[in-house]
Amino acid sequence: MQPSIRRKLEQLAERHEELEHMLASQEVLADAKRLRDVSREHSHLTPLTESLRAYDAAGSALQSAQAMLRDPEMRDLAQAEIATLETARETLESDLNRLLVPKDSRDEGNLFLEIRAGTGGDEAAIFAGDLLRMYLRYAERRRWNVEMLSASEGEHGGYKEVIARVEGASAFSRLKYESGTHRVQRVPATEAQGRIHTSAATVAILPEMDEIDEIELKDADLKVDTFRASGAGGQHVNKTDSAIRITHLPSGIVVECQDERSQHKNRARALSLLKARLLDAERSKQHAAQAESRKLQVGSGDRSQRIRTYNFPQGRITDHRINLTLYRLPEIIAGDLDELVDALTHEDQADQLQQLTTAS
Repeated sequence: MQPSIRRKLEQLAERHEELEHMLASQEVLADAKRLRDVSREHSHLTPLTESLRAYDAAGSALQSAQAMLRDPEMRDLAQAEIATLETARETLESDLNRLLVPKDSRDEGNLFLEIRAGTGGDEAAIFAGDLLRMYLRYAERRRWNVEMLSASEGEHGGYKEVIARVEGASAFSRLKYESGTHRVQRVPATEAQGRIHTSAATVAILPEMDEIDEIELKDADLKVDTFRASGAGGQHVNKTDSAIRITHLPSGIVVECQDERSQHKNRARALSLLKARLLDAERSKQHAAQAESRKLQVGSGDRSQRIRTYNFPQGRITDHRINLTLYRLPEIIAGDLDELVDALTHEDQADQLQQLTTAS
């Protein structure tokens, strides 16, 4: 373990002990807000402290086992114990590194998923539809709820633009690496010569959290239009002007919501989406310099970077940020995203840990 990592872990363990004393203090117990904050921080540091104790205990046991090697009668037993303890220490060190990385406060929140067709005409719109189905199937696997907020269908299938709200445990933490330009290489159904075309679609993952309430929206800055929601026909066609379009005049951002039959609910959803976009734009400014030097465009809002290529003729998918290529395109496009997400998460945690050690 690097000395800088060890120092940080010890500092956090000392803080955990300090918090335990605070939780026994009458002054803290009498203040409900302070008690809640202290309890939350204590709970957050408990797994790290326990893992550090287990790591140190395994280290002491390892030293004892190594001392046993000098006894010929105990050598075989000692060697087996040493192998077990070394494996345990490696696992615990990996856990400690993961726990040391600052937790993203947005990880447990819900999100807005936005997909837009890019270059490639009709094929780009069809690909945007494929991406939407991929995420919907992944959400189904994770037992998340998905609400379709607005959609503009392509002339030959798919979507020119589609926006959905995803609600579920750890939704943002699992999808936050999807923001960026996705490229597809395949033979379109309309291609008579069998030539491979390259098209693209952009994905934006915007967190929906309580903190977006901090953005103040002034009525004078909003232009609100109502219109009749589009539908497929039949008895459920919306016959009232319940759909909402809100334009934020200072930024020019336009949001729509036509999923709910209630104008009030559509307005609330549209305002929430507008706040999320404004917050994302603000974060983009703050993280622009940092994002330029990082492999992953985590939370940067940078949509210009080509992050992934889906090559259908070769059945492969490549994530360019971490140089990962998988020959599992059919499974992944069917919603089996965990291998990709886990690899991106691991790389991001390693990157953040490297920044922590460099800073110290």
